[in-house]
Amino acid sequence: MRIEVRVRGSDDELRSLCGWLRDEPAVRRTADLELLEQPPRPGEMGGLVDVLQLVTDNGWSAATFALTLATWRQTRRRDPGVTVRRGDTVVTLSDCNDAEIQRVVEMLEERRDGEDPGR
Repeated sequence: MRIEVRVRGSDDELRSLCGWLRDEPAVRRTADLELLEQPPRPGEMGGLVDVLQLVTDNGWSAATFALTLATWRQTRRRDPGVTVRRGDTVVTLSDCNDAEIQRVVEMLEERRDGEDPGR
């Protein structure tokens, strides 16, 4: 399963989240994390990191991911908006309340036709 995560604010916030997720053993074991860059615009020296992509395997736990994401968000001085996308489905976490976390978990656990449950 492919998941994209975007964080409103600087690319430093996205890099911080990536590091936080890599430090979580359950996420690190079951997902490949990659920061994706936008190509540089004319006159820019380099691109901006704007998406964290996760590719998960069979041992994936949507609940662990959602709770790790919520915990990271609570450590930030300003609560950055976080958007999680799976295919055409998007969930935005504005205050990481229980209902938002549950929506992320449900979206990530939903079985989809034609999708390999492993990767």
